[in-house]
Amino acid sequence: MATAELPRPSVRDIVGAYVALTKPRIIELLLVTTVPVMFLAANGVPALGVVAATLLGGVLASGSANTINCVLDRDIDEQMRRTRRRPLPRHAISPRSAMTFGIVLGVLATLELGLLVNWLSSGLALVANLFYVFVYTIWLKRRTVQNIVWGGIAGCFPTLIGWTAVTNSLDWTPFVLFGVVFFWTPPHTWALAMRYREDYASVDVPMLPVVATPVATARQIFAYSVVMVITSLALWPVAGTGWLYPLAAAALAVVFLREAWALLSRAHTGAEGAALRPMRLFHYSNIYLALLFVAAAVDPLLR
Repeated sequence: MATAELPRPSVRDIVGAYVALTKPRIIELLLVTTVPVMFLAANGVPALGVVAATLLGGVLASGSANTINCVLDRDIDEQMRRTRRRPLPRHAISPRSAMTFGIVLGVLATLELGLLVNWLSSGLALVANLFYVFVYTIWLKRRTVQNIVWGGIAGCFPTLIGWTAVTNSLDWTPFVLFGVVFFWTPPHTWALAMRYREDYASVDVPMLPVVATPVATARQIFAYSVVMVITSLALWPVAGTGWLYPLAAAALAVVFLREAWALLSRAHTGAEGAALRPMRLFHYSNIYLALLFVAAAVDPLLR
């Protein structure tokens, strides 16, 4: 009995699969922390050509790191509900083709940023990619509960890249924003990991919600949230911002801390799984980061 042949994927399907490898949603988040810093660095509106070139380089660099991450994590992605529809678990693209694609994107990002922006920004993007691939994905992710804490450093680099794209130098201001993203990453990621705890446990990835109780996890989330808020307010004196930024940072902080405290309170009542509602904090964390950085960008325009 003849076996029916599977339909050949269309060009649209193939292109869609390669785009999915780059994790566009993560790229969007990284760009949110890049462009506003450029406004802050320029103390106004930066040159649009530089913004465009930095955005393109950021998309290529982030897409490279995310693609290589997909290749290296394809074994666990295939087992997790949240990731099993990615291109490699679906066998829409071969690992070799995906790895080649990721490396090509990385090379293009390095050259594009170096030639069209500056080599300091290019070097920082390259360091971020290498850190994400070798330190987080290969070394930390499957070995330690601190994986996302230190591995998250890679996601903080866009603040430095946005600043150096405009100034071709570093200062304390982008490092404060680097710190904001650093302390934001654990609450953001652990909230998601609480929702998909069974997924991470099934593949032996020691995310904090897998190895700690909901109460212990929620305590850590609240503690990091407090430090994140303090760091965000430090931008006011360090960068000498106007009135808009500290007001926005304080208002956004109140909501974030309220959500983090509510999560901790639900954990103390013995709630587990969906009853914890960790995705409330996860979704708000995205809104918080975006609005905080928008406030940082708009503030110099009002001075």
